[in-house]
Amino acid sequence: MSIEFESLTHFLVKAKKQAYASQGDEATVRSFLNGSKQLEIRSGDYFYRDIYFGFSFFTGIETVEYRDRPIWSMVYSGGITMPDASRETTVRLFSFLRNALRMVDSEHPYRGPQAHEEHSYLYQNEVSGTFESFSGHETIHTQNTKVYELRYSGGIIL
Repeated sequence: MSIEFESLTHFLVKAKKQAYASQGDEATVRSFLNGSKQLEIRSGDYFYRDIYFGFSFFTGIETVEYRDRPIWSMVYSGGITMPDASRETTVRLFSFLRNALRMVDSEHPYRGPQAHEEHSYLYQNEVSGTFESFSGHETIHTQNTKVYELRYSGGIIL
C-alpha cells in the first residue's frame, strides 16, 4: 500500500487540532479500556484515535489508520511536575497546553511548536528524527520553574 505523506500529515494535523487541543476531554467516545479516555476523528479513508490514562500524570498512544490499517503511531507520557498543584493551577496549565498544541503544523505534526509563550507560561518542544521515526520532549516553565514535562516517540508502522 502506498501512503502519500502530504495527505497523511494534513489529516494528522487536522485531527490533532480537532481532538484534545480544541475540545479536551469533551471529544471523548466510549473507550474499551477501563479508566482511559478515547478521542476519535475520521475523515475519508483516515481514522485518528488517541487513547490515554490519567490526568495530572498521563500516558497514551495516538494512531492513524488508512483504510482500516494502522499506518502511524505515537506514544507519550508525562504531566505536571509540581507535587502540590491546585485544581485551578492544573486547569490553567492544561488550557495553556491546549493553546500550544493547536499550533501543530504539517512540518512537525507531533505536538506543538518549537516554542510558545503566553502570560507567564513558556512551552518548549524539541523533536529529533523524521516523520517516519521520531522522538521528542516538551516542557512548560513558569517563572523559571519547570511545571510540566512530556516525552513522546513514534513513526510509520510497517
